[in-house]
Amino acid sequence: MKKLGYDFYRRNDVVKIARELLGKLLITKWNGQLTSGRIVETEAYNGVADRASHAFNGRRTARTEVMFGDAGTGYVYFCYGIHHLFNVVTNAKDIPHAVLIRAIEPLEGIAVMLQRTGKSEPNLRFTSGPGNVAKAMGIHTVHSGISLLGDTVFLADDGFLLDKKEIIATPRIGVDYALEDALLPYRFIIKDHPFVSGKKK
Repeated sequence: MKKLGYDFYRRNDVVKIARELLGKLLITKWNGQLTSGRIVETEAYNGVADRASHAFNGRRTARTEVMFGDAGTGYVYFCYGIHHLFNVVTNAKDIPHAVLIRAIEPLEGIAVMLQRTGKSEPNLRFTSGPGNVAKAMGIHTVHSGISLLGDTVFLADDGFLLDKKEIIATPRIGVDYALEDALLPYRFIIKDHPFVSGKKK
């Protein structure tokens, strides 16, 4: 297993990074508790040019300032007063690109994830959807700005490979306000994976 380094995040194509994050591992180590999951769904947010991005048109707030920081940083925000959503900041300083981690397949520390989510046993909604991902992995808004190059929360490559036919691009979920940008194929999923969020066909 190899931790993803700064050069992975520093690249300027956030859509390509979102696609390449499929199959990678999301790992957290809080208070000696290790949890990990394989990323099966992502969404790219293309900064100031993207109406769906918090940083559209150069908007900067205390919350979004993390997005304008260094690549390889976690951006966590509170959604609907309920969910903490975990994003990976990419590109260079002052270019606020980010990738939302929407779903993972739980691998290690499932008992800990159950405790965090208040579940008695895992099911297919357990880590499906970005709010469930952050909750299961113990990620909260207090962690916004954390380096993904350290040892508490990071992404890694364990050699898992996907065939191109297994990767599907779709429009993003829940961004209808973004008008034409809502139709951009910036959401990536592993085909037929049971932990992918959204309505199952």
